[in-house]
Formats: sequence, C-alpha cells, structure tokens
Amino acid sequence: MLSSAVEALVERMLQGNQGALARLITLVESDAPETPFVLARLYGRLGHAYSVGVTGPPGAGKSTLVDQLAGRLRQRGLSVGIVAVDPTSPFSGGSVLGDRIRMQRHYLDEGVFIRSMATRGSQGGLPITAQAVVHLLDAFGKDLILIETVGVGQTELDIMGTADTVVVVLVPEAGDTIQTMKAGLLEIADILVVNKADRDGARSLQHELENMLHLAPRKEWWEVPVLLTVAHRDEGVAELLEAVGKHRAACAGSGERERRLRRRRRQELLQSVEQRLKVRLLELVEHDHSLSGALAEVEEGRLDPYSAARAILADRALLHKWFAELEQVG
Repeated sequence: MLSSAVEALVERMLQGNQGALARLITLVESDAPETPFVLARLYGRLGHAYSVGVTGPPGAGKSTLVDQLAGRLRQRGLSVGIVAVDPTSPFSGGSVLGDRIRMQRHYLDEGVFIRSMATRGSQGGLPITAQAVVHLLDAFGKDLILIETVGVGQTELDIMGTADTVVVVLVPEAGDTIQTMKAGLLEIADILVVNKADRDGARSLQHELENMLHLAPRKEWWEVPVLLTVAHRDEGVAELLEAVGKHRAACAGSGERERRLRRRRRQELLQSVEQRLKVRLLELVEHDHSLSGALAEVEEGRLDPYSAARAILADRALLHKWFAELEQVG
C-alpha cells in the first residue's frame, strides 16, 4: 500500500508539480517498496505520451541531437520529457554526466523535464527502471518523451522494448558500419541517422546503409529512412522530426504500435515478477537453513551452482513454503 506521504506526492504530481515528479522518479530509481503501488496507481493514466529512443555508439552526438529535437518540439507547443542515461559512477553509483551540459538551455523551460539516470550495471543501454520513469512522465502529461541511451555500442538493444520509435545515430567513420552489423542495431532501427554529416564519408555511409537495408528483410508498412544531420548546426533535425511523425502514423495505421505495446506489457510483467522473486529469494536465503546451507556449499566450492539449483527446485516442501511466504507479502 501507499503511505500517506507517497500518496500525497502522487496527487501533487498529477496536479503538475515537477518537484513531486522528481521525488517519485527518485523513489522508483531506488526500487523502494512503494514502487509497484505507485505505478499501479498511475497505470490508468498512461497512453498519452509518445516515446522516441535515440541510441548509437559513444560520440555520435546523441545528446546534441536530443537537445535540438526538444527545441523544435517546444516550438510546436509540445511538452517534452527527456530521460538521459549516463555511465554509472564507480564511487557514488549515480550518473557521471548528470549535469547534461548540452541541454542547459532547457532547464528553465517548465515545458521540458530532464532526468539523468545511471545504467546501474545494465549492459543493454538502459537501467531496468527506465520504463517506469517513462510511465511517470507519461502520467505527468508529457506529449513526447525522448530517451537517450548511454552509448554502450554493441549491446545497446534495451531501447527496442522501451521506445515507440527507435532512432539509431551513427557517424561517418567507417568502423561504425561494421559495429552496426555486429551489434544488430540495424534490426532495431526505425530511423537511421548519420550525424556529423559535414565530415568526409557521410554520404558514402548513407549509401552503404541504404544498400544494407535493401538486403535485409523488409517491412510492408515501413521503409527505414537513412537521414543526414549536423546536430550542432540544427541541420536535418526538422527532417528527422518529420520522419518520426511518419513512423508514428505508420505504426498506428498498420497496428504495429499496438503489437509493440502488447510485447512491452508482457515484458514488464515478466520483469516485475522476476525482480520481486529475486528480492524475495535473497531474503529467504538469509533465514532458511536449506537455502543458506546450499549457498554456503556453493560459495566454498563443495557444490556446483547448477546441482544446487536443481536440488532447490526439486524440493517441493521448500517451494511450497516459499510461495506461501510470497503470498503473505503480496
């Protein structure tokens, strides 16, 4: 259940209080016990916002591109949420680039809410709480949410299960093409962007990517465009925003957005169950002699973890006790 203090925070957030929104995001990021109840309380208010993920290797200019996109969206009178994922500090556990220097011009704009998040060990470009933060921004009333991933390169695929439109940003250097093929970023891209297109090799990379797309399996409802941008000069950003609008319309018209939403909801359910079971299992290990004994044997090297896991899952009495205690915590 929600405490009266958290319930008051939710009410203030729904009334447009950005301070309350920031505090609720902190609560969700820390995986506080109230988190599932907060998200359940807001679930009926979701569905207004559209989310755009901006991903790609480090140094591609993602932050500058997000900054320019936010500026153009504000010119259209749309409210914007920005989730900027940064590397995790090895000292504090927080985001290293939390000041978001490139986006400072938006900090005094009440129509833009910027939140930096640390990856917290995630290898897929997004922390596991990113989707919950997107939900909070949606319930808050943002029209469009921009999600910038950390830039981990070859494993940056989490964005596919979080954003409605995925923009993959590359730069003209030839190594990016090889990295793209190895990372599978082509498969998740709804829109491809060659940023820093004032550099040599930009058009060559654009043509190469277009040729690769022609060889890949094609979607009947959407043809992935390859766009050129120079983000720091705001060149090509209007065309990118237009492409996002076209992809949004194509998703809606083909039923693809609903299919993506169904997959996302399924993924959220499984992740929520997995996360809660993992936390509960760690709690049980501390108090159950069978589990703590098996863990001690594994830690000391007297038993391999695979045999220990099979033994635990084969112990019906232990599983019955475990699930009975799970029911008590709800």
